[in-house]
Amino acid sequence: MIAFFDASTLIYLIEGAEPFAGKVRKELAAAARKHPDIGAAVSRLSWLECRVGPMKGNRSASLVAFDAFFSRTDLVWVELTRDVVELAAAIRVMTGLKTPDALQAASCLQLGGDHLFLTGDSAFKRVAGLNVKVLT
Repeated sequence: MIAFFDASTLIYLIEGAEPFAGKVRKELAAAARKHPDIGAAVSRLSWLECRVGPMKGNRSASLVAFDAFFSRTDLVWVELTRDVVELAAAIRVMTGLKTPDALQAASCLQLGGDHLFLTGDSAFKRVAGLNVKVLT
């Protein structure tokens, strides 16, 4: 099992916005009880989205916290390859998701069927095959 973090989930978790940070921690703990070997994955888009706010707001402590998470050696990176972009285009056509969201869904689907997509956006439930957990 691998948990894929949408940018919103990472922002909740790392910046500590309650009640969302607690919900992310609770969901991760529940997933870890079911799957003790659970891994973590992100896309390069999550990396970009998580860094923009702290950079714009000159919040260096937040940027350091995000960089620490993204520096984890056990973190799986899903690159925005041609296959991801092609799948994202199809997802966009079928679901109406915006381009960044379609890219996130397509990135997660590259991990195979044993994944958990953590997000704050219920629109991802429209994506067939995506095991979505909405943290609201």
